Amino acid sequence: MDPYSFSLLFAAFLIATLGTKLWLASRHIQHIQRHRDAVPEQFAAKIPLAAHQKAADYTIAKTKLKITLLVVNAVVLIGFTLLGGLQWLSELLTPTFGVGIAYQLALIAAVSIISSLIDLPIDYYKQFTLEEHFGFNKMTPGLFFSDLIKHSVVGAAIGLPLLWVTLTLMEKSGDLWWLYAWLLWCGFQLFMIAFYQSLIAPLFNKFTPLEDESLRTRIEGLMQRVGFASKGLFVMDGSRRSAHGNAYFSGFGAAKRIVFFDTLLSRLAPNEIEAVLAHELGHFKLNHVVQRLLMMFALSLGFLALLGWLKGQVWFYTGLGVTPLMNGSNDAMALILFMLALPSFTFLFSPLMSITSRKNEFEADAFAAKHSNSSDLISALVKLYEDNASTLTPDPLHSAFYDSHPPASARVQRLLSA
Repeated sequence: MDPYSFSLLFAAFLIATLGTKLWLASRHIQHIQRHRDAVPEQFAAKIPLAAHQKAADYTIAKTKLKITLLVVNAVVLIGFTLLGGLQWLSELLTPTFGVGIAYQLALIAAVSIISSLIDLPIDYYKQFTLEEHFGFNKMTPGLFFSDLIKHSVVGAAIGLPLLWVTLTLMEKSGDLWWLYAWLLWCGFQLFMIAFYQSLIAPLFNKFTPLEDESLRTRIEGLMQRVGFASKGLFVMDGSRRSAHGNAYFSGFGAAKRIVFFDTLLSRLAPNEIEAVLAHELGHFKLNHVVQRLLMMFALSLGFLALLGWLKGQVWFYTGLGVTPLMNGSNDAMALILFMLALPSFTFLFSPLMSITSRKNEFEADAFAAKHSNSSDLISALVKLYEDNASTLTPDPLHSAFYDSHPPASARVQRLLSA
């Protein structure tokens, strides 16, 4: 392929992707506005009109902010690629760092820092204007910037050595470098799943053992019924940052931990908490976690193999506004270009991923209905939708592209049938 043709192809996919996203966002806003003044009949007896309207307004506000972010990201992407931003950065860094591994790490770090600085005002606005307006923000500016610094330090401490090894493999391990890099990445992902909860999460949140003995007894009874072994039950101080609630488990084997947000425990009754946890355990017992992990590994293998071919194609660089180095390695540039361009070529396939995820959610709901009380899960879901201001009337097509969970009405209908 010649560079000009690839530039046109990239631009066409970028325009199609951006246009589709903006169209979906517009549909979503209009659909929610049309249903704002009436609670769906299925929920009319449980959710007040004021709560339904708050959810509609909150979702519309988030979607409008997403539209701004979409446009900004598209401009930044074009600036980095077709307008020569990455080429300019490369020329800026080479006099200081040369063309070796230091230059490659500096180039990746510079792109990450620039992208983060561009996103920072939008993230700040979302937290302290949008979330604050709807009563969800619990953060202070001090905590916001403290988290930002911690994330940056942890990201650099983990990411730079991983990138160094990856770039070394790309340069020195021959044509099958992508296979070795894939094995490295899989090992890293497994390590993070196993140890994130114990090594990294405590840097940002406080985790304390669940003290409510009656709730602990109820949960341990559920785990015994379904055959789930856990290293402990913990409560996370999620209320330091947000009023949103959640529950999850992490780790492998006997090291698995169950974590409840304190906001979740304060809102749900013990039987509802049991039902929510039964749903989460359903994902584990039905092997959804393993299936998703294997799917992620398979996709990453395919993408790395594609990158292995693309990094040797001159048109891949020049078509995206970069002149490859003649006396140095282009591996970091290939990684950056691939990560920047890939989403434009893959977004239109998003509904295919959502189909599997939604199927898994229905199966986990059915598992919870079998091992707890389906009416308890329904009441918990209704409370969580209300408390988190999640819209009950999403646009179906927007939902198909973006939502990993089925709409509330579909989940409740399935549970009622069960």
